[in-house]
Amino acid sequence: MTDMIAVRGVTKSFGKTAVLRGIDLTVARGSIVALLGPNGAGKTTLINILSTLVAPDSGTASVAGHDVVRERAAVKRQISLTGQSAAVDEVLTGDENLRMMGALSGLGRAEAARRSRELLERFELSDSARKRVKTYSGGMRRRLDLAISLLSTPPVVFLDEPTTGLDPASRQELWGVIRHLADNGTTVLLTTQYLEEADQLADRIAVLEGGRIVAEGTADELKSRIGGEMVALHDADGAVVREIPTDGTVAGLRAALDGLDDAAAASVSLRSPSLDDVFLALTGKKDS
Repeated sequence: MTDMIAVRGVTKSFGKTAVLRGIDLTVARGSIVALLGPNGAGKTTLINILSTLVAPDSGTASVAGHDVVRERAAVKRQISLTGQSAAVDEVLTGDENLRMMGALSGLGRAEAARRSRELLERFELSDSARKRVKTYSGGMRRRLDLAISLLSTPPVVFLDEPTTGLDPASRQELWGVIRHLADNGTTVLLTTQYLEEADQLADRIAVLEGGRIVAEGTADELKSRIGGEMVALHDADGAVVREIPTDGTVAGLRAALDGLDDAAAASVSLRSPSLDDVFLALTGKKDS
């Protein structure tokens, strides 16, 4: 089996509000796939269906070969879910959090202690193992939260906006942890509103808008939809006044420059398309 996650025609409504309108998605073993979209696009609902927290109205979904409706218990044994906020006890130390959750997961005392030491080292928290979590930074809490979710070493990990609220340095630290998971064979499906996060982390990106996947591919494939390069017109203060895509040819560049004719223009620059351009083109929204 090469696909660890397979979704076919999944729909979900809450009352009269249709949240998912027919989702098709596959995630290969050991890969990172990012669900990118604005609030309300249906990202968290899809994660909740795949983690058996919510049943779909129609369609099918499987994780590690197990149907999320008919084989809920089997799916739960294959997955770990980390939500948007760190689910750790601030009064306990990092080591105590891990040992406690290990015991609740059915590990014996010695095994829970061993896994705690192993995960604290893996997530670079050994030096803070005996410090209370309330003294941890946001990035450290998120790493501990992820460590707890991996006590049973699941083959599939769901991360629902894992870096929300983190500063840039902490966000990049967590990116390193997520890459390490995939490098060691774990399949990762994450949701994010951060375009840079999807660009840096994901092997493939699925863009959700209005409950549908409106585009899917690698970051480079999605960017190639926009055009060869973006020509930007700047005012005297350096602010971008207007941008227009080109096809990368000399003729296309000349046409773009003609189209940017403006008496207030002070300078012109050329750049490659970004995921922000893709997101705006597909959804009509800027990065949220």
